[in-house]
Amino acid sequence: MKQRIRIVIFNKKSVSIALSFLIPVLIMAVNYYRLGIYPTSDRTILASDAFGQLVNFYSGFNNFLHGEQSFFYTWNGSLGLNFVSLMSYYTNSLFSFLVFFFDNINMPDAMYVILLTKIGTMGITFWIFAQQTFRLPQWGKVSLSVCYALMSFTVAYSIMLMWMDALIYLPLVLLGIQRLMDKQKPVLLFVVYFLLFVSNYYMAFMVGLFSLLYFLVRLLTEWNRYKQSILPYFVTSLLAGGASMIIILPSVIDLRTNGEKIDTITTLFTKDLGPWDFIVKSMSGVYDTSKFGSGPFISIGLLPLLFFIFYFVSRKIPLKNKLLYGGLVIFMIISVYIQPLNLFWQGLHSPNMFLFRFSFLYSTLVLILAGFGLEKFEKKDLNILLNIVLSLVGIFILVAIVSNKKRYGYITQESLILTVFLVSVYILLFALKEKGIKYVWLVPSLIVICICTELFFNTQQIMIGINKEWGYTNRKQYTNGYKQIKPLVEKAQSRNDSFFRLENIDAVSRTDSFNYNYSGVTMFSSIRNRHSSQYLDRLGYRSPDTNLIIQYPNNTILMDDLLGIKYNIAKNDPKKYGFKKIAAQGEYGLYENEHTLPLGMLTDKGIFQSKNNRNQTALIRYLSGQEEPIFQFTGLNEVSRKNMSLREEGDFTYFSEEANTNGEKSITWEVSIPEKTQGYITLDTRYSNGLDDGSVEVTVSDYKKTSALSSTGSYYNIGYYEKAEKVQVTAKFTGSSVIKLIRPSVLVLKTETLDQGIAAIKDKEVAFNVKGNKVNAEVATEKEQVIFTTIPYDEGWQAKVDGKPVAIKAVQDALITIKIPKGKHSVQLTYYPKGIKLGSVLFISCVSIFAVFVYWHKRKEGQNNS
Repeated sequence: MKQRIRIVIFNKKSVSIALSFLIPVLIMAVNYYRLGIYPTSDRTILASDAFGQLVNFYSGFNNFLHGEQSFFYTWNGSLGLNFVSLMSYYTNSLFSFLVFFFDNINMPDAMYVILLTKIGTMGITFWIFAQQTFRLPQWGKVSLSVCYALMSFTVAYSIMLMWMDALIYLPLVLLGIQRLMDKQKPVLLFVVYFLLFVSNYYMAFMVGLFSLLYFLVRLLTEWNRYKQSILPYFVTSLLAGGASMIIILPSVIDLRTNGEKIDTITTLFTKDLGPWDFIVKSMSGVYDTSKFGSGPFISIGLLPLLFFIFYFVSRKIPLKNKLLYGGLVIFMIISVYIQPLNLFWQGLHSPNMFLFRFSFLYSTLVLILAGFGLEKFEKKDLNILLNIVLSLVGIFILVAIVSNKKRYGYITQESLILTVFLVSVYILLFALKEKGIKYVWLVPSLIVICICTELFFNTQQIMIGINKEWGYTNRKQYTNGYKQIKPLVEKAQSRNDSFFRLENIDAVSRTDSFNYNYSGVTMFSSIRNRHSSQYLDRLGYRSPDTNLIIQYPNNTILMDDLLGIKYNIAKNDPKKYGFKKIAAQGEYGLYENEHTLPLGMLTDKGIFQSKNNRNQTALIRYLSGQEEPIFQFTGLNEVSRKNMSLREEGDFTYFSEEANTNGEKSITWEVSIPEKTQGYITLDTRYSNGLDDGSVEVTVSDYKKTSALSSTGSYYNIGYYEKAEKVQVTAKFTGSSVIKLIRPSVLVLKTETLDQGIAAIKDKEVAFNVKGNKVNAEVATEKEQVIFTTIPYDEGWQAKVDGKPVAIKAVQDALITIKIPKGKHSVQLTYYPKGIKLGSVLFISCVSIFAVFVYWHKRKEGQNNS
């Protein structure tokens, strides 16, 4: 009989776990299907950063799993950077290993599977928390778990897959705290804290801070009982944090060197918020935006909201508990409205869209208190619940009527009606349940069905909002480019045994290089080498502001040669001197540069003087020892213009739209190009003060290229000319009514002079062999010299000459150089992220200390019990 009872209980739990996983997955999957998204479908889940960044970083992680990428260092982005730090923000997840079973061309499907698996796992982890925390029937635990997995934050920010792990671990962290406090069992907390910290340090900070507040609140509810847990909690937390330093320490050091600066607090209150945000965003099916100006995404479902309120009005909950947990709720709300607190939760840095990234913590707290309220609910509390429903309905309707329609215009009639209807249905179902009608056993099922219906509607409305705002990318935008670009990259790789760089002029995204596994310049990432990006910006590439982006387009062939850009992939002939087409695939061609330099070249200590490295001209002239100018300027003669007026002010020219229709405006110049030169028209917006929001289409003869003014370089290619020629150049501006440029001019590069300079540098080349995080070369010099490299400087690099460590010195804090004595030498550069060795020691030490601590703690507990 006992065995039979155990089997029944086991089956109920198994069904509950399965439902907690499957219901959120099915709701997400069906809503995606309604938008035409499913594995192999024409549309994908890729939207916003998921298309521009994540799909390619997952592909890069897949390359690593298949042995094509070093764990420590990647050459793919911005010449090269710390791969451990990149992974620690974007791909460090147990679920990321699923990509191993997908080819990169199918990465959108891998991300679909990963996202749904993560959301289902959120349901499981909250069910585990609920099972150990609440005295509720299984339908109640399943309901809360489904609400947790499909909270508005999850759906609205589902684009950011790397944030979802924090929501998986959060319930287990809180359960770990409870087990430590109630049962003196710290192992769960240690393991989950460790997994949380190494999965995504950014979200882990928020969860870590919240869990500390949760511990303190719970501690104060029963001080005498829980005070003995203070030491175990802090020991466990610190040791888990210490163990995670194997990943976090290299990432933190990298962030301090290259990451975002701490924002200056200029205002007390957070901008662009309304007084009704927490009420409106608690309704079902409301979506404003995930861009700037949004309110926090906090909806957790209407039933949990009712019992969250019930928690504070019920007399069954101790007043002390209400005050303590209520204080934490108020603190979370205040944190949204008070800018210093808002910034603190998010690492003292203002988010670039996707605001209030800590709001899921508020939603979780609401859900937990709802669970405590629900377990205290009895038949005699129906009147209290009815009053809550009536009050809540009144508040929702009142806010919908009196709120600012400009701010809260996203409250739809459909959302308001369904919200009012559902809270009414919930109170009716609870009334039927408590009155013991004939088929009362059906009522819990009807409650779960209503919850699922509400969450389905809420998920649907948010997904529709995402689709309107960002647009879920068509698969062809990803795969068509892949099918054409990948074979050309492989063609380039097959022609080379030595290291080279490649750039796609018509790239699909700004992180393509991670997908196709080639070394390039362009990158868009929160993890970057800011010093090298800032220097590359001075060398003609564009990497503005915080250097989140660095763009290859619109620089000179001089920089192609210097950085070893041996190949261009482009849809049309790039019209570059020295580049010859060697292959084609679909719309794309592969163009090989005949004049590239290797990673290293010999020079002397004069390279460190600013006058010799301040720009690309000074750098190439010093490295080559050439005095003859490489560039010369020539004038522009206006031929015609359309819908445009010009105003010159100092060194600047303002191009203004005449008709004020925000439409097309263009100007045509005639230019005299000397023989054997590469021509560029300079359209420089670096001092535009915001008057650069738009794009320009530059047309010369049969060559046409469109670029964003604010994010690409200033040297717009107008072709190579073997013979002197007069050409007409048209610049067509769109997207902004006024454009401010440094007065445009024509820059011509004398190719014969360039050839002489490149040949002179090649005589002093140092051909490095690159393999993962190791770079080797053999060099012979007749005197002491300096090897100048185009490897980005990072403190993780270590250099040896003939096996003996030597110092590395950086040019402009950006590029590596090594001093070499006279004679023949073996040079080796090895990269290990700074802090990873200490982090490894801390990992081993902290795990060992924790094991000893657990043993000591159990032994002490056993002695006390005896």
